[in-house]
Amino acid sequence: MLRFDHLAVSCTALDEGAAWAEDALGLPLVAGGQHPHMGTHNRLLRLGDAYLEVIAIDPAAPAPGWPRWFGLDGFAGVPRLTNWVVACDDLDAALAQAPDGAGVAVDLARGDLRWRMGVPGDGQLPFGGAFPALIQWQGPHPAPRLPDSGARLARLVITHPDAAGLRVALAGLADPRVVVEAGPLALRAEIDTPHGRRVLA
Repeated sequence: MLRFDHLAVSCTALDEGAAWAEDALGLPLVAGGQHPHMGTHNRLLRLGDAYLEVIAIDPAAPAPGWPRWFGLDGFAGVPRLTNWVVACDDLDAALAQAPDGAGVAVDLARGDLRWRMGVPGDGQLPFGGAFPALIQWQGPHPAPRLPDSGARLARLVITHPDAAGLRVALAGLADPRVVVEAGPLALRAEIDTPHGRRVLA
């Protein structure tokens, strides 16, 4: 069984990405930390039992000897919602059932957080990034540690030219908030906040 875990907003500079997300949602993000294995860093916003992650290459970290996740090595332009992540209890089994290119299991850590994640060899997830990254937490989840500002995911709308194929690939995810529609590749998150519903795309 797959469970929605978090959203990923990519950006070329973390301060810029955080400011963009804070302006769009009207809520402050909090410091996350560094990912030494990938040479990236992030800021976070709780979404109930899930969260939003703004992520960028960490200019102070050495470059890894492999492609970074979420296609960050080739990312350019303004901050935007690029990826989403689902959690599972058995990453190896989930990867075996996932489309080709979902990645291999890698053990990762940030501070005292521990997890395993499917990381594609080229940094690019299936269906042009419309298919989620797969994660298996090994210990505490980040969301309960974050301040609760009242934000909640209302809907994640994923459009893709092969919507039928993507729905088949997501058969293990039963979450009415996740909607797959036919159209040009795009992700749009509708987030309920104390200021009303806001959109990240």
